[in-house]
Amino acid sequence: MKEESHLLPGGRILRYEFHERAVHWTVGLSYVYLLLTGLAFWSPWLFWIAVVLGGGTVVRDLHPWVGLIFSTGIVLMYRQWASQMHLTDADRTWAKALPLYIRNEDDKMPPADKFNGGQKQLFWGFLWCAIALLVSGVILWFTEYIPWNLRYLRYFAILVHPIAALLTIGLFMIHLYMALFLEGGANRSMLHGDVSMSWAQVFHRLWYDRVMGSSPARK
Repeated sequence: MKEESHLLPGGRILRYEFHERAVHWTVGLSYVYLLLTGLAFWSPWLFWIAVVLGGGTVVRDLHPWVGLIFSTGIVLMYRQWASQMHLTDADRTWAKALPLYIRNEDDKMPPADKFNGGQKQLFWGFLWCAIALLVSGVILWFTEYIPWNLRYLRYFAILVHPIAALLTIGLFMIHLYMALFLEGGANRSMLHGDVSMSWAQVFHRLWYDRVMGSSPARK
């Protein structure tokens, strides 16, 4: 059955509604701030970033609060997209053809749904890293309230927080590469919400077929 609400004038298809884009950009912008300030804390060579962003004291005070904004955004993102992020047989077939995707041989790729297998794995990777960052970050935020006999929690947080942060940096770079280079035009969909029919056909054919009523919904 055709999903009429997704069809827009001018031969375009609604991919992301406004609330989805708002959550995405809340997470994205707060993450960039956390990334930059976290790097400033991590190495003296990068402390100039803190100076640019308002000074060490300001950045130190804002970092955990922005972390809460980021975590809230992740929760909202989970609520709106988790049901669409379960791996399917189509995703596994798509993953086997990953070298073709990396080489931009899009015409040879198996069809993907609204989110392809790579996007789904990025979603879950960010989610678990965000949980690790939140838990370890709260411990580091309130270290003075942790009894000395529970000092292992401090060591846990000191180890886990930078590891999770480094993992997110890798995932973030992959996400940018996919959006800007592997699926040209994807960035517009997160700015304006819509994509062209030809774009949907090339990169997310199963979703396109469902929107246009060409095939039944896939599970």
